[in-house]
Parts: sequence; C-alpha cells; structure tokens
Amino acid sequence: MSTYGYYRLAAATPRVRVADVAYNREEMVRAMKEAAANGAHAVLFPELCLTGASCGDLFFIPHLHQAALRALTQFAADTARLSIPAILSLPLEVEGGIYSVAAVVQGGHVLGLVPKSILPNNRSHYEQRQFRPASDLRVSEVNLPGFGIVPIGTDLIFSDGADFVFGIEIGDDLQGLIPPSSTLALQGARVIFNPAASMALACGAQYTRTMVQQQSSRCLSAYVYASAGVGESTQDAVYGGQAIIADNGRIAAENKLFSRETGIIYADIDLQRLAVARSSESSYNDCRVALNAAPARRIMLAKFDARCDLAYAWLPSRPFVPEPHECTARCEEILNIQASALAKRIEHTHAKTLVIGISGGLDSTLALMVSVRACRMLGMPNSSILAVTMPGFGTTGRTHSNAVAMMKLLGVTFKEVNIKESCLLQFQDLDFDPSLRTSTYENVQARQRTSLLMNLANKTGGMVVGTGDLSEIALGWSTYNGDHMSMYAVNCSVPKTLIRCLLAHEAAHCEKDLAETIQDVIDTPVSPELLPPAEDGSMEQKTEDILGPYDLHDFFLYHFIKYGAEPTKLRVLAQVAFAGEFSEQLIGRTLEIFLRRFFQQQFKRSCMPDGPKVGTIALSPRGDWRMPTDACGELWKP
Repeated sequence: MSTYGYYRLAAATPRVRVADVAYNREEMVRAMKEAAANGAHAVLFPELCLTGASCGDLFFIPHLHQAALRALTQFAADTARLSIPAILSLPLEVEGGIYSVAAVVQGGHVLGLVPKSILPNNRSHYEQRQFRPASDLRVSEVNLPGFGIVPIGTDLIFSDGADFVFGIEIGDDLQGLIPPSSTLALQGARVIFNPAASMALACGAQYTRTMVQQQSSRCLSAYVYASAGVGESTQDAVYGGQAIIADNGRIAAENKLFSRETGIIYADIDLQRLAVARSSESSYNDCRVALNAAPARRIMLAKFDARCDLAYAWLPSRPFVPEPHECTARCEEILNIQASALAKRIEHTHAKTLVIGISGGLDSTLALMVSVRACRMLGMPNSSILAVTMPGFGTTGRTHSNAVAMMKLLGVTFKEVNIKESCLLQFQDLDFDPSLRTSTYENVQARQRTSLLMNLANKTGGMVVGTGDLSEIALGWSTYNGDHMSMYAVNCSVPKTLIRCLLAHEAAHCEKDLAETIQDVIDTPVSPELLPPAEDGSMEQKTEDILGPYDLHDFFLYHFIKYGAEPTKLRVLAQVAFAGEFSEQLIGRTLEIFLRRFFQQQFKRSCMPDGPKVGTIALSPRGDWRMPTDACGELWKP
C-alpha cells in the first residue's frame, strides 16, 4: 500500500556515450539503484538512452539494435531485485521498420513497449530519416528476444492496482495538437512519463517547461519528463539534460541543465488527490464521455513496496497564502475581486451607505478596506461608509483604539454605540443572570450588534457588509442570526491565514499611521471579545486557545474540501507540514475540533448570505458545498 496515495517519482539524466551501449547500461543501472535506495517508486530515463539519441544513421545498423537488446536484457537482470519499474528507451526493429520505443522494465521483465507517435522532420530534427511513427505499426505485440511476447502500442496503461496508473508518450509527442497523453489521461492514467531527446536551444528549456506544466494541468495528472543530456554528440546541436516533474500544473521538481554528472530528481506526488480532483472536474468527465477511442490495454505491475516518507512532498503549511514572489499580484487580484463584487451589489441595490461593524479585529478591518476600494471604483466618497464600533463587556482598549484610529484615518462616517445597557435590558427580559458566562451571555451581545447594524442600514438606505471569513464559516464560529448574518459577506471565501496576508499587503501600500494601525490589528490575538477582559485589561477570550490554531484549521479545510482527504491522512499531512511548529497532540486535538464542528455547524452555512468566491474553495450552499444540515459526521471521527 502507498502512503495515502503518495508515490515518489524520479527522473534520471545519466551521462551517456554515443553508441557505447555497455557504458550507458552501467550508468543507468547505477542511477536506478540510487533512485531505489532513495525510495523512488518509478524511474524515467531519456529517449534512446541505451544507445544515445544522437547516433544518426548508426540507427540503421542491426549490430547497434542487437547490442541495445542485449543491454536491455542485462539491465532487466541487474535491476530485477529492485522491484520498482523503470521506463527506458531504445531503437527497436519491428517488421522491417525502426521505432523509437519506451520499455517498461520491472522485476527482470519487460511489461510493455510504447512507440513514439510524432517524429519531427524540420530544420533541427530529421527523425523520419531513421524511424517510423507509431501509426505505421500493424501489430499489437512482438516477440522480444530474451523476454518472449510483449505488448506494444500507444494504448498501453500500466497499473499497480491502486493509485499508481501511468501512460507513456515520447519526446515531441507532447507537441502534438492532441498529444497521446491527453487520451491516456482520459483512459485513467494519473502519471505521464515522457522520455525525450530535445536539443538545447535559446528559450527552449522554458518552452518545454511551460508545455509540461500546461499538459499536467490539462490532464489533471503528474507529468515526468527526462531529456537527453551531456555525452550526446555536439556535432550540430547540444543536449541539456532537462528533467521536470509537474503535478497538475505545478512544477514539483526540476534539475539544473548541462550537469556533467548523472542527475536524479524526485517528487512525492499524491495520486489519490488527482483522482479526487478529476471526479469533481466536469471538464474532465465531459471529455471522457466525448472520447472516441478504443479502450486502453491495462498491464498490471508486479507488487512493490509503495510506502513513502513524504520527504519530497509539496506540503505548504499555509496552502491559502501565496508564495512571496507572487504575493503582491495575488493580493491585488483578490482584493479587487472582493471590491468589484461589492460594487456590483451596491449598484444593484442602490445602496446609499455601507454599514459595517468595526471591532478592531482582522475580519472587520479587511471588510473595511474592501469597502473603501468599492467606493473608489464607484466614485463614492469614503463618508458613504458608516463604520460602527460597538463596545461591549469584552471590548479591550487595544481593539477599540485600533478601530477608532482606522475609521478616522480612512475618513469614513464614524459612529460609536455602547451596547452594554441594551444587553442588560435583554438579560432582564430573558430573566438571565449576567454573572453566568454562558453562550447566552455572549450571543445576546452578538445579536444586539447585528440588530443595530441592520436597523442603521434600514434608516440610512444602506446595506450591512458582512465581515465573517471562510475559516469561521467552516467551523461555525459565529452567532446564528448574529455576526452570521449580513446583506453581503465580502470575506466569505477568504480564510483567516489569507486575511493576515491581504492586510499586510494593504499596510505595505498605505500611509504610515494607517499601516501601523493595520499591523497592530494583525498582531492582535483573534477574539470575539464577548467575555470581560482580565483585571489588567488584557484580552481574556482568545479564539485559538479554544479552537486551536487557525493555521491548522485552514490546512485541514484545504485538504478536506479540495481533495477529500480522510481524517488519518489529514493528521499525517499536518504532522509533516507543521513538524517542529505544532505538537502531534495539538494537531490531533485541533483536527477533532475541526471535523466535529464542520459537520455540526452546517445549518449556519445552509442559510449564509451571498458573497464573492475568490479561490477554488468556498462553502456557499448555492454552488460550492452542498451538504445536508443533518449529515452525520461519525465516519470522520479521527
């Protein structure tokens, strides 16, 4: 069994000598053993690596073919004990024609042969001089010396009976209008291996990188590419030895070009995750229906140890937060999506004011900044924003002063309403003892604030802008018909970890006093501030002390919603991603809270307000997440 669908894929670019088959075989065996020792579950070698790709008319010589077949037999014998498959390439004569084929070798056997489909014939490549395309083949199997009857064709898919299902295309097959990999992916291949022999040209490596990246995204697959390198003939061209592993549009690993030593790159790819992504992507399923091709022939791999320690896995601890090099562009894009959505809602409702409750916390600060952007888009003055601070029993001086400072610095209409007296009246009406710090004590305050905001919007001809974020929505960390409700929820698909990033971006692009205030908001612990502060005036109620770190909750949310990860897998992935940061005990406890609350609190999501989707994960009951309010979560207990 694999480790929750993870497999370690390897691409090797060994040093070769043109036509020195014995030397090339030895280098490949050495690389194969090294990759196996490093836990690889499959190893890809470049095109025609047994002979060298730049042999030219030597490919016409039967003596070279016979040497390549002997080398293949010896390679299979030398690597038989390693148990994992290798994908290597050689010239093969079939019925009088020479084909560039990739052989899948495992456990001393050749399981299948895949011929190259597209043979370039242009100013740089003259492959049609020596080779014939796969379309010329008139047989589906060959008698391969030393191995017996072996399947051959472009319709072969190899499988371990679990998540590791792969197909092969060769070199310029990737450049085709409809690459073979597209059909293979629709037939179930989750990994595409491409042994190639591409010449190194200016900008060529970047072009190949883009092609590999795009094809892995289009096929919702992993894509492993290894091209011929140093040691090939430089008579008329140079080979750079490019190797890339892509994972559904993301470059998972790549090597340094022109290395003079055998190089191997690795990536741990979650193939289970790719299957889940395919099941939810209508474009993939629609294309499967439209596929007009004969069923692929499936070849079973021999069993091998598929355990993976995830050392080469891409597991960012904050998956919602953009990488530093793309942070500015991504933040601007998200903020503009939010602001444009709000601007459209203002126009549609003819709202004269935007009413927002400002607590001095992360969520309301972001909603305020988005509202300012929306007003700017519509040419409305900031005074159109009615920002209301509503101190209650738990409000601290730090959050209150930050709220007031932001409102004044932004030039919005400021209003302060102390809700303590009205809440005490509510307690009297309820015959409730306010010395009891129960949910009633807290929720009366939350609902009083929402009622006030709604009435102010009614009075001023405006709309209430919601502040709740995706993390709170997932956990149901809001008061039903309190802060749970608004007329438009601009933060509804923005998780807490991303909000900090967006506010840091805003702070970096505004005047000093406002930037310092926003930064202090970011540094303030998250709290609903519904319980009285400590004697020294500090915050008594801290959300992350109750629920666990939002960093963990957002991590669980990402992998649970996007890829359907099971509880045990969520825990293991978090332990890897947060190693040295959070204890296993804290991870386990937080995971239990996340799953329990996610199922228990669906009733709040079932009637949540409209709001804009900014990323691939959202919980709107109208489109993104449709789950019965009374769905049982017993199956997901960690």
